[in-house]
Parts: sequence; C-alpha cells; structure tokens
Amino acid sequence: MAMSGGSDDGEPMMEMNTTPLIDVMLVLLIMFIITIPVQTHAVKIDLPQDSPPTETLVDPVKNKLIVDVSDTLLWNGTPVSQSQLAGILAQTRNMQPEPELQFQPDARARYQIVDEVLVVIKTSGVTKLGFVGNEQYGTFERPPGK
Repeated sequence: MAMSGGSDDGEPMMEMNTTPLIDVMLVLLIMFIITIPVQTHAVKIDLPQDSPPTETLVDPVKNKLIVDVSDTLLWNGTPVSQSQLAGILAQTRNMQPEPELQFQPDARARYQIVDEVLVVIKTSGVTKLGFVGNEQYGTFERPPGK
C-alpha cells in the first residue's frame, strides 16, 4: 500500500506523499479559472445609416419661433404644437454648433401661451435664445419734467 508506513522493519518510507500537492494544485487551478476575464464574442456588422428626412424644419444656423395673435406657434413659418416644439428643440440641441433660436411673441398673444412656450424652451435646454420684434411693444417714455 502506498499509504502504509513502509515495511515492518522500521525503515523510512521512500515514496513522497503527493496528496497535499494535488490539493494545492486543484485550489490554484480553481482560483485561476475564476479570475480569468469573461470573453465576449462580438461580430462587427456595418449597418445602414438612417438617411435624414428630406423635409426638415430645422435650419442649422437660426430658427424663428413666432406666437401669433391667434396663439398659434409657427416654427420657421410652419404651424407646430407644443409637443412638436419640444421634439424640434431637442433636435436642435443635438446639432453642432447649436442653431440660434429667435423667439418673437406677438404683442396681442395671450401671456399664458407665451409663458408655456418659454417653459418648453427652458426645459429643452436651449442655450442660444434671442428675443426679436421687441419694437412692437413700444418704447417707454418719461413724463416731461422727470
């Protein structure tokens, strides 16, 4: 037997006990397997690119948003709703460089509609905003002598 203490005459055992070495080797093998990074297999595929729509409402340089007397929103002359406006403004934010937005509310438009449009503009994160057509509101004149 391999595990016996040798012969009965008291001679030392000449075989090496390999059981602890095998145990250590198995533990190291399991640790190496655990620490190996997971291999991910990827297949490179060239997908077709989306073609931009032929009719675009966004000018890459500047866009004009008008609130007219009947509280209609006009984006570069095209009527839009407030929900469409939010989508268009998100589209302009993704452009490099970001186009300028010129906002022109009519003096007779309802304040509530203009305020709602300004909230949509602010929540969209537009950074280039200008108010145009302010001359329609008139100029402030001081009373004489003051």
